[in-house]
Amino acid sequence: MSHRPLIAIPARFAASTSALRYAAEVNARALIEAVWRAGGEPATLHPHAPGGVADPAEVRERLERFDGLLLPGGGDLAPHRYGCADVHEAVYDVDDEQDAFDLELARAAIDLRLPVLAICRGLQVVNTALGGTLHQDMGGPDHEHRHLRHPVALTPDTALLSTTGADVVEASCYHHQHVDKPGEGLTVSARAADGTVEALELDGHDGWLVAVQWHPEDTADQDLIQQSIFDALVREAAGSR
Repeated sequence: MSHRPLIAIPARFAASTSALRYAAEVNARALIEAVWRAGGEPATLHPHAPGGVADPAEVRERLERFDGLLLPGGGDLAPHRYGCADVHEAVYDVDDEQDAFDLELARAAIDLRLPVLAICRGLQVVNTALGGTLHQDMGGPDHEHRHLRHPVALTPDTALLSTTGADVVEASCYHHQHVDKPGEGLTVSARAADGTVEALELDGHDGWLVAVQWHPEDTADQDLIQQSIFDALVREAAGSR
């Protein structure tokens, strides 16, 4: 087998995990398998940011050995990370160490021109890292996109449309937050019917950066369009060496 491009994926903290007995660092199996099917070698990164502060030089040095980065879903970012002093009651699973590490990882990948795929929380991390803001809650159960599949319209002349070859895709969503103001250099490349931003891309990023608000890994084993997003990440990572 030829060398698989090495794809960094920051772990998510878990308070307990069956058979491991103690707290764990995990990633969704569907996510890992989607990268593997695409021909990549998924590698979990330990989120190291003591006291909620990540060392930019350390994060960059750790990332330099990789061919690409996948920023996965997870809990909410702390609102203060994007300039909000008040915290909505719906905000959950905030972890300052996770936030600090993910944000610095996104900045380092952009600086290194690494190919980046960001999913759900990952999109929000990229947006925040580049100075964008989020709506903390979409308005409760009648408006949030949790446990929901719906069509998403892709913007013409974008990397996402080029990757999927589709004007509209069926997206598997699990989020109650969404983009308010896009970060510097980011453009919207997909929206839901209600206007929710469903994808962002970074203008002029030589390394390829696509961020989607939905979870393509949920259906990638059966949906070639969703799998194509992971295929593109690994293909770009292979070409980045």
